[in-house]
Amino acid sequence: MEQPQGFQDKEQPDSVCKLHKAIYGLKQAPRAWFTCLSAALLSHGFRASLVDTSLFIFLHGDIQIFILIYVDDIIITGTHSKVISSIISKLQLQFPLKDLGPLHFFLGVQATFSSNGLHLCQTKYISDLLHRTRMLGAKPSKSPCSSGAKLSKFNGEILPDPSEYRHVVGALQYCTLTRPEIAFSVNQLCQHMHSPSSTHWTAAKRVLRYLKATPSHGLFYSKGPLQLQAFCDSDWAGSPDDRRSTSGFCVFLGNCLISWSAKKQPVVSRSSTEAEYRSMAIATVELYWLRMLFKDLSIPLLHAPILWCDNVSALALASNPVYHARTKHIEVDYHFVREKVINGDILIKFISTLDQITDIFTKGLSTTRFTLLKSKLLVDSPPISLQGTVSEPPPTSSSTSSADAQDYSSSRVISNGIPQDTVISSYP
Repeated sequence: MEQPQGFQDKEQPDSVCKLHKAIYGLKQAPRAWFTCLSAALLSHGFRASLVDTSLFIFLHGDIQIFILIYVDDIIITGTHSKVISSIISKLQLQFPLKDLGPLHFFLGVQATFSSNGLHLCQTKYISDLLHRTRMLGAKPSKSPCSSGAKLSKFNGEILPDPSEYRHVVGALQYCTLTRPEIAFSVNQLCQHMHSPSSTHWTAAKRVLRYLKATPSHGLFYSKGPLQLQAFCDSDWAGSPDDRRSTSGFCVFLGNCLISWSAKKQPVVSRSSTEAEYRSMAIATVELYWLRMLFKDLSIPLLHAPILWCDNVSALALASNPVYHARTKHIEVDYHFVREKVINGDILIKFISTLDQITDIFTKGLSTTRFTLLKSKLLVDSPPISLQGTVSEPPPTSSSTSSADAQDYSSSRVISNGIPQDTVISSYP
C-alpha cells in the first residue's frame, strides 16, 4: 500500500491510512485487484486476450500457456507442465498461493475425467439447492416445463414475499452453466422477477423437480474436429404479454456444445422471417466472437463456421440483395449478416424443423421431443465408470501424488484472494 496522491506525508512517508472498512467492501477493490494481478502476469510474458479480458495467453515457440481468471480463482493450462510449475512459483513470490492439483471442483462445477473425455456437472450445487428449497422429497419430473408452456404476468396471484422466488431463480440461472436444456424455462422465470405470482412459483418448482430427477446430468466433452457450427431458431411472437419473440442458438465445436442462449428479443418482430433473421444475427455475432477467440488462442479453424436455420425466407434474405427494400426496419442486422456471408466468414444452410436442435431453447416441448433434443446436446449423466468419483470439493491442498495428477499434470487451477491465500487447481 502507498499514500494516495495529494495526501503524502513527507515526515512519515512509510505510514498508510487506516481503513475502517474491509477492502473487499470498497467499490474500486475489484478493479484494483485485477490491475494488480494482470500487471504481474504481463510482467511474466503473458498478454491479455483482445476478446476476453479475463484470459491471459503465453506463447513462445511450442509452449502454450493459458490462464483464465475469475476474481481470485484461476485456471491455468498449457502444453508444458514444467513451465506451468515455473509460472506458479513466480506468482507465489508475489501472492500467497495454494496448489489444488488437478481440477475436480471449480466454482460449483464438478469436473470428472476419463480416457474418453471430460464430464462437467453441478451435482453438489443442485443437491444443496434442493435441500435449501425443501424439494428433496418432491416428485421428479421428466421435463422442466410442459409442452407449449408460456408464462404471463397476468396468471396466478402475486406472491406476498417474492424473495424466495428470486433466490431460487437466481440459483437456477447458475445451473444453466452445465444444464443448457433448462435455459428456456429459466429465461421464462427470469422475466417475472419483479412481480412473481403463484403460477410462476409453480413453474419454478417444476424445474426443481426436473433437477431432482437428473441431478448428475451435465455436459460431456471429447476430442473431435475443429469445426464450428451453430443452430438458430425463434418462437415468433411467443410472449403472450408483449408479443416479442424468443431467440435461441447453440454452437458446437465438433460434437461438443460450447455456447448457447435463450433470450427474448428486445423489439417486436413483424413477421416470422424478421424474428428468424434477428436470431441469425445474434448467432452470427457469437460465431464471429468465437472465431476471434480461437485466433487469439492460435488455434486454426480451417473451415468457415456453418449456421443452420430452418426458415427459407431468412436464408434468402441473407444471400439475396433483392429483398433489401423489404427489410429497412431491420437494416443493421441485415447488413451485418449479409457482410459476413459475402466475406465467407460464415456459411448459412437450411435444416429441417424436425432436426432443429434450437427448439429446446425457444419453446416448451413434449417429453419425447425434449428428451431427443437433450441427447443431441450431449447432456447426460456421467459414464458408469465415473459415477461417484467426485461428490465433494477437494481439500484445499495439493494432491499431485494421485493418478489424476500424473495424467493431467500439465494444467492447474489457481485461486487468489487479497487478504486470503490463493488456490491453484489443474485443467488438462
